[in-house]
Amino acid sequence: MPQHRVAVIQAGTTLFDTPRTLERMSALCEEARHNTVELAVFPEAYIGGYPKGLDFGARVGTRSEAGRDDYLRYWKAAIEVPGPECRTIGSFAAKMKAHLVTGIIERDGGSLYCAVLFFAPDGSLLGKRRKLMPTASERLIWGQGDGSTLPVFNTDIGKIGAAICWENYLPPLRQTYYNKGINIWCAPTVDEREIWQTSMRHIAYEGRTFVLSACQYLTRADAPEDYACQQGNDPKTTLIRGGSVIIDPMGTCLTEPVYDREAVIWADIDTDQAIRGKYDLDVAGHYARPDVFSLTVNETPFRTGKAACPPSLEPASPTPEQTPQPDTAS
Repeated sequence: MPQHRVAVIQAGTTLFDTPRTLERMSALCEEARHNTVELAVFPEAYIGGYPKGLDFGARVGTRSEAGRDDYLRYWKAAIEVPGPECRTIGSFAAKMKAHLVTGIIERDGGSLYCAVLFFAPDGSLLGKRRKLMPTASERLIWGQGDGSTLPVFNTDIGKIGAAICWENYLPPLRQTYYNKGINIWCAPTVDEREIWQTSMRHIAYEGRTFVLSACQYLTRADAPEDYACQQGNDPKTTLIRGGSVIIDPMGTCLTEPVYDREAVIWADIDTDQAIRGKYDLDVAGHYARPDVFSLTVNETPFRTGKAACPPSLEPASPTPEQTPQPDTAS
């Protein structure tokens, strides 16, 4: 049986302090390394942060100078792709000798994007994807991704892709990934609600895929003193309570959701289970009706800047035989 050990990392950002967040990430990766994981998934916006509760001084028709200052501070905490922080994160993957998937806030010119980066076990950056549809007030601070960053990477542990938080509720996006043969579905999120668990189990069962959902555990102590926190200023106040989980292709929780603490959560998976599950439900195969339904996916980059997947970073790029390639069939 093709057994692989995978992990979801439940942890919070040190808001507006990316060097400190990278230090925390290093320690968490070291814990994952001691557990000999082959894939570690970090939450949405882990590098750069999820500024829960901030309004950035926006009302319909007005913006405040204080809000612009908040945006500037947030922009400075974001990272460029590729860039020095990417090389640092790649070094964590190389030390683990494992694949690493992490949420980031990407800085591209004056704009910010919620994105996910994929790293190979040699530390190289395989690629990225940008969140297609920021939710509610997130649209004030994050731009929209386009179809050029929807990779599914064919790796030695399975076909890996990622959907960020409420993107998981987009049926055409889910079907796009099913069509690409995904069998390890990464779901970085900050959604702590109980219904999120239902959604993750549904996707696992619908797509006959493993689902690895990593949620932040963030407290008031993770934010600076001058953070305008709606939940109050007690350092022990929980802003995001977690709920990270690993689910198999039949919708069974391999790990129960973990709440109210930082954790490295791992499970051993058998990727043949995805094929066993598709015996009676393959929504990209025998259970599809291409004579009735069709799906068109526009994967053309529409933005200037670095919308397409970037080249690998240090160490030097492996040979084509060694480098997992994204499956672009849709």
